Amino acid sequence: MENYIIKNNNGISYLQFTKLLEYEDIIKHAISLKPIDIGSNDTFYKKQESVYLDYQKLCNAINLDYKKVYRPYQTHTDIVKCVENEEAGVFTKDFKDVDALITNKKNKILSISIADCIDLLFFDPIKKVIANTHSGWQGTYKLISNKTVEKMVDNYGCNPKDIICCIGPSIRKCHFEVDEDLSEKFYEKFKHLSKIDDIISKGRIEKNKQKYNIDTVLINKETMIEMGLKEENIIDCGLCTVCNSDKFHSYRVEKELAGRNTGIICMCNANSLQ
Repeated sequence: MENYIIKNNNGISYLQFTKLLEYEDIIKHAISLKPIDIGSNDTFYKKQESVYLDYQKLCNAINLDYKKVYRPYQTHTDIVKCVENEEAGVFTKDFKDVDALITNKKNKILSISIADCIDLLFFDPIKKVIANTHSGWQGTYKLISNKTVEKMVDNYGCNPKDIICCIGPSIRKCHFEVDEDLSEKFYEKFKHLSKIDDIISKGRIEKNKQKYNIDTVLINKETMIEMGLKEENIIDCGLCTVCNSDKFHSYRVEKELAGRNTGIICMCNANSLQ
């Protein structure tokens, strides 16, 4: 049985995790599919009207108020910030150069943008805490998923064994091809992991240069298990954005023309527009 479903509501398609749907009375979540496009750091300002309309469509599909979206200005940092009583919106001053958001408050929609990078949706059903983390290869190298868990523990008293982490569509090892220098950098950082030989492997040869493939999703899984998350609580949709670029925006495929999907998660009251 798949650990996710793809729904279509009024022409809007989105992915949801079956594990998180077990808690529909507490949280709502979705990862958008094309044609939803929430814009990149550069294109958002040129297409604000259509971006807000797409947010409205997606939020309406799961019965949320798009005006309560919190979206940081992501710059591949390892900065994790708690959402308390700051102003909601896209790229507000409070969330500049932030790549992960956490809250234990209701009616605050945590949103991140993705186009090959990993979206990690966190939920602690005991402490009632949610998080949304953007982890590209830089964020993965900087261990932003671990730092998200650390902040959930330090700021909200979460126990890693209670935390659920759902991993959204992203570029996978089959298409994340790098040169030797980056491969060596990752090897030195993560060689202690028991699955390092599965994480990094030799790929094709191009112009007499050896290419390598890196499994950044597996790095996130293994390092979160090191943090104390249960393996069964780490749920991966298994979808590659490059292989499925007809459904998801992919920078590797579309380059500068790539749009952005979003993952959203919100703690809220069930069955009422928040």
